[in-house]
Amino acid sequence: MRIMRADQFDLAAFKTPPIQAGNDIEARVDEIIALVRREGDRALIDCASRFDKAQLESILVTEEEIEAAFRSMPPFMIETLSHARDNIEAFHAQQKRTGFQIAGPDGSLLGQRVIPLRRVGIYVPGGTASYPSTVLMNAIPPKIAGVKEIVMATPPMRDGTVAPAILAAAHIAGVTRIVKAGGAQAIAALAYGTESVPAVDKIVGPGNVYVATAKRRVYGTVDIDMIAGPSEILVIADGKTNPAHAAADLLSQAEHDRMASAILITDSPQLAAAVQAEIERQLETLLRRDIARSSIEQNGRIILVNSLEEGVDLANAIAPEHLELCVDEPLALLGRVESAGSVFLGRNAPEALGDYWAGPNHTLPTSGTARFSSPLSVDDFVKKSQFIYYSREALEGAKDAIVAFARQEGLTGHAASVAIRFGESV
Repeated sequence: MRIMRADQFDLAAFKTPPIQAGNDIEARVDEIIALVRREGDRALIDCASRFDKAQLESILVTEEEIEAAFRSMPPFMIETLSHARDNIEAFHAQQKRTGFQIAGPDGSLLGQRVIPLRRVGIYVPGGTASYPSTVLMNAIPPKIAGVKEIVMATPPMRDGTVAPAILAAAHIAGVTRIVKAGGAQAIAALAYGTESVPAVDKIVGPGNVYVATAKRRVYGTVDIDMIAGPSEILVIADGKTNPAHAAADLLSQAEHDRMASAILITDSPQLAAAVQAEIERQLETLLRRDIARSSIEQNGRIILVNSLEEGVDLANAIAPEHLELCVDEPLALLGRVESAGSVFLGRNAPEALGDYWAGPNHTLPTSGTARFSSPLSVDDFVKKSQFIYYSREALEGAKDAIVAFARQEGLTGHAASVAIRFGESV
């Protein structure tokens, strides 16, 4: 893992864009979307056979399959999923907002309503992988928002089943329908509907380049959460930080993906050298060591700064997905942080705490988009509508101003729609 000074760090060259597809992938995704729109369930069954090597009779998960999943899971894991759900619900419940009304003395009434989306789709990677935490983080916020239907799509395994942990988490989180479909075909089904899959209003959740490309394609027909890039972690640490802890936290993201980035910013040359050595030692202990090593060699950096404040300023420019402040007084630096998906404070808040347990969402902006976007939240699953009521007295008081405004813009029809109510012309 390379050590450099801040003035040697090329931010523009380092930033990774969201997932980008070549023309061949875009064409393939377009074909799959057209197939699903044309053939519905039959297309999903065919795609499961071709891409997942699974022979399906039905694309929907049954109650019997969910019950079997619960029976196969260790009781402690069910308790763990339930406790994590409670933590996530408690945090996201604080995000729920209500509308407002403003009543004027002239009889006017203005307001805003906050309305949950009718139906939401969540995509959960599957097949050989199993990420029940993704289910909880994507399904619980819409439930709290008041969304009535939550449709989950996840690829089947080769035997045609879905991983028990995924099914258990979906049931615990309140998912109302589970579809055995992955890739672009799942996104198409959620966006346009099939015989068994109702069309949704919004699609959220991570996925590979085919999923990301399909989400781009269907945006406008439905809303989407984001097009995420590779995972990122940035650790700001002082000289008192345990180098083994810092190295472990960096590797926790490097093991995700060869394109993931892990950065340490410190004002201590001694810590920099110690973390560099720890990275090499700990790499050999990881199950996904090859992936983690590739990530560290390509996108890992240790950056030396003159002060922790300078380190936070650099972190703001990078705008990381995860930011750890491993210092004595993390709250003193928190107010200086402007751009980060999720901030982990102190020496006892590793990034994995947020991935699984604490409650804040782990679906976060990547690729520098934390400069202008936010973690997945209850706000993502509501829409806002406003209303206006004016009494005749209130409209008369505003008449001349509205007519003047409309005439200034050359929109005499606008002006007439007000003036005519008072027997006037424009």
